[in-house]
Amino acid sequence: MNPHHQHPTSIVALFTSLWRNRLLILQMSEREVVGRYRGSVMGLAWSFFNPLLLLVVYTFVFSVVFKTRWGTDGAESKGEFAILLFVGMIVHGLFAECVNRAPALILANVNYVKKVVFPLEVLPWVAMGSALFHTGVSVIVLLTAQLILSHSLPWTFVLLPLIVLPLALVTMGFSWFLAATGVFMRDIAQTTGIFTTVLLFLAPVFYPITSLPKEYQGWMQLNPLTFIIEQARQVLVWGNMPDWPGLAIYCVVSLIFAWMGFWWFQKNRKGFADVL
Repeated sequence: MNPHHQHPTSIVALFTSLWRNRLLILQMSEREVVGRYRGSVMGLAWSFFNPLLLLVVYTFVFSVVFKTRWGTDGAESKGEFAILLFVGMIVHGLFAECVNRAPALILANVNYVKKVVFPLEVLPWVAMGSALFHTGVSVIVLLTAQLILSHSLPWTFVLLPLIVLPLALVTMGFSWFLAATGVFMRDIAQTTGIFTTVLLFLAPVFYPITSLPKEYQGWMQLNPLTFIIEQARQVLVWGNMPDWPGLAIYCVVSLIFAWMGFWWFQKNRKGFADVL
């Protein structure tokens, strides 16, 4: 295979590649998840205890130390506050894990670029598969905690995949763009952590968007995590239906964004071998 030949960049090629390499993505995602905990005494059990420990720590810090309350009347309990907080952390965690890893994806797999005929565009999908596994475990922890605290679960939690899907597409757009750009600009890997931290504090994770002055609420909607966090709380915590029109618009925008990132990756991948 000529490393300098043109690679397909259409939106159809995006999904064709995903479907054609689905088994490879699943196998590599599984290997990555298992490899992360290989050698540890508790193994995969850490994927359950890590979010559980985070839930306990964040609850103590924000509801006990800082005495933060979600609503203006402060009527919710510490457990309810913890659940609201944890939903935002789960959404941000999925996005941040993929974006922070993206600039080094190609650099960490040089052999795939130089020695093996390999579909490089699947590497961000593998990172996404690993992140989705940990997100799923965190959701199980969240639902378990909610069941213990309130003795019931809203049936609307089954709609969560419909909300996560557009977030995954937006994240893939970022991942493809950063994976390709990170090959030529190594400094970009130093900025993604700052970027995801800024998005964390400029999203309604630790506070409701209604706590901000109205002139700032519109600006916060520009954060790609804001809408998803609010909709995730609707279906996981409050038992409401999501904002279907808003979700449809977000899906269209996220699909375009994913295609733009894919286009950028495919256009620049022919230069990877020369740089590496």
